Amino acid sequence: MGREIERKFLVKGEFRRLAVSQYDILQRYLSIDPDKTIRLRLTGDTALLTIKGRPLPGSISRGEWEIPIAPSDAREIMEICLPGIIEKTRYIVPFDNHRFEVDVFHGKNEGLVIAELELTSEDEQFQRPEWLGEEVTGRPEYYNSSLIG
Repeated sequence: MGREIERKFLVKGEFRRLAVSQYDILQRYLSIDPDKTIRLRLTGDTALLTIKGRPLPGSISRGEWEIPIAPSDAREIMEICLPGIIEKTRYIVPFDNHRFEVDVFHGKNEGLVIAELELTSEDEQFQRPEWLGEEVTGRPEYYNSSLIG
């Protein structure tokens, strides 16, 4: 089974000059059920169908499966997805021995900037860059599935 251990933070400072790459993301949802989310994500000429389970009780760990699909199929399936869309630019920012994915949201969520950090264990230690703000891990209002619009 795939497993995701992720922490999320608001971003309070400038990070873009530290980014090693960036790309645009378009995503829509087939399910936003609290027990599972199913989304389609288009990034350039790549598409993924992603299924995420509910985090384990008292945990930040949850099941996650990513399945590559043809971008043309993803575009067609997006036509029957739930209403709403997420549009964002993702910046890859290495810091210390970790890699932060910083999402700058567009459209309805313009102005929102969230950094995500995937870890190998829930108790893994990491250095916090100065631009990292309040932790919002586990707060449903910051789940992408809550931000569709």
